[in-house]
Amino acid sequence: MLSAFTLAIKQLGDPAVLRVLAKSLVLTLLIVALLGTGLWWLAERGLAWAGLTEGRGLIALLGVVIAGWLLWRIVALAVLQFFADEVVEAVEARHYPDALCAARKLDRREELAVGLRGAVRALGWNLAALPVALVLLVTGVGAPLVFFLVNAVLLGRELQDMVWLRHRHDPAAPAPLGGLSRALLGGAVAGLLTVPFVNLLAPLLGAAAATHLVHRARASHAV
Repeated sequence: MLSAFTLAIKQLGDPAVLRVLAKSLVLTLLIVALLGTGLWWLAERGLAWAGLTEGRGLIALLGVVIAGWLLWRIVALAVLQFFADEVVEAVEARHYPDALCAARKLDRREELAVGLRGAVRALGWNLAALPVALVLLVTGVGAPLVFFLVNAVLLGRELQDMVWLRHRHDPAAPAPLGGLSRALLGGAVAGLLTVPFVNLLAPLLGAAAATHLVHRARASHAV
């Protein structure tokens, strides 16, 4: 895992990776800003309808900040799905040229379907975890830990699939990474997503690291 992320960091200066970073970052920021504005307006109107006047704007803003923390992870991964091929191809071109030659190209319809399924799955599981997190809110650390664990598992699967789907010629073929490996991968990226500024790079680093992990797992299975 450490080796995969080290290689991913070393390739951040690759022009192909920088292009993906710029495109995905701009699009993610735009979508999150639009969603955040919409959520703030809805929250502010909802509080006004409930009769709350004092501190209404501040409460709505605080709610949007918390929602934005969750939205960033969902939107960033969904956006990266559209550019995942470029990140994976850049890593494969440098480290796994044979795998690059054998990869299949996902059409835009399939990419859109994969991205939407991932976003819906992430939103659904986070909403399902919300009641548990609320119960554990009094513990101080319980609620963040619940969301961290849920998103670690989700992220691990999404990042694996970004790479694996390009090489899965048989729909019945088993995924190359085990549950623990996926959880560790997702946990590492979930941790990076909590660090200011680093969270801007986290999805891209996760995709690059996942490429190394998937191809190493495929190679070990082939032996």
